[in-house]
Amino acid sequence: MTMADTVTGATAEAIALDNAYAAHNYSPLPVVASHARGAWITDVEGRRYLDCLAAYSAVNFGHHNDEIVATAHRQLDAVTLVSRAFHSDQLGPFCATLAGLCGKDMVLPMNSGAEAVESGLKIARKWGTDVKGVPAGVANVVVADNNFHGRTISIVSFSSDDTARGGFGPFTPGFRSVPFGDADAVEAAIDDHTVAVLIEPIQGEAGIIVPPDDYLPRLRALCSRRNVLLIADEIQSGLARTGHTFACDHWGVVPDVYLLGKALGGGVVPLSAVVADRDILGVLHPGEHGSTFGGNPLAAAIGSTVVGILRRGEFQSRSAELGLHLHARLRSLIGHGVLAVRGMGLWAGVDIDEHLGTGKRLSLALAERGVLVKDTHGSTLRFAPPLVITAEEIDWAVGQFASVLAQAG
Repeated sequence: MTMADTVTGATAEAIALDNAYAAHNYSPLPVVASHARGAWITDVEGRRYLDCLAAYSAVNFGHHNDEIVATAHRQLDAVTLVSRAFHSDQLGPFCATLAGLCGKDMVLPMNSGAEAVESGLKIARKWGTDVKGVPAGVANVVVADNNFHGRTISIVSFSSDDTARGGFGPFTPGFRSVPFGDADAVEAAIDDHTVAVLIEPIQGEAGIIVPPDDYLPRLRALCSRRNVLLIADEIQSGLARTGHTFACDHWGVVPDVYLLGKALGGGVVPLSAVVADRDILGVLHPGEHGSTFGGNPLAAAIGSTVVGILRRGEFQSRSAELGLHLHARLRSLIGHGVLAVRGMGLWAGVDIDEHLGTGKRLSLALAERGVLVKDTHGSTLRFAPPLVITAEEIDWAVGQFASVLAQAG
């Protein structure tokens, strides 16, 4: 009998209401959050859990980060939305500070990560037509197998995930998928009509897959040589998660386009962005792209605060230092139910011996012990705690994990 079979009381009531009225597009653990602070979530029964998922990196700076929440309160008392039909006093400062953080000229603010990816694809095609001279309607984009960039129709059109694709066709043409980490395959896929190479510097949903060290530098050189945009989806990997501001920084690579989201909204509001130089983002003209909520004053104010936090470097340092500790502790379990550990910073993919059970089953067992993680691809667990976690909390979480593995064995 698992945790899912024994929920009662307020937890059972909340889950029943979700199941009755919310579309079943997720399969969540039977934990009903009521409030949260730092790295801890408290449920409706008063039980506390160490959050080792951080909303897929959206809560990098901790739940209810005081600095971010204070900004949100101030802006709530001022103005939250005027749409882009008018200017706001928060949009310009946000775009300027984010452009500076990225070393780029311009910012296109959006809301969700998927919107940032879709926007990046539109910009790449428009750039291809207007700047590179690719004939209209024939542009192609090279992507990586097992990618995860969202679940819109265009994005699932080049997904390797049958669950994300099944029944949703017809799909958007113009994409070529090659093995992740294989720069030779990318080079072979590029032709005169290629406008962009879109990659996650580290693949998240695939199980925290880190590419060979020469991969991103070779892509950078290849894209420069072939006049192709290198687009880095840093929505999960960016903003201090891996120990640098961007995962690309590990290899000294600067893409032409950054796609950002999740942690950019501080865990408070949806906020995403496409960031690039003027010769790329300048291809957009009024009426060609937009979003009612994109760049709204509330999100922009929060985004400016997030960039200010990142400029101090404290979270990059925490992720780098505590990441070494997390990975060392997790690697100590190899041979004791763990087959492999991958990742960088406070981001780890842990492959489990399938004889011990599915990743979902082990996630449930960990939740029973007060540790929240999420499975992917059947037998891989992802550890991605808020960057405010302490070494002692990491030790406790890995200790619970070791006990779960020993019990499953």
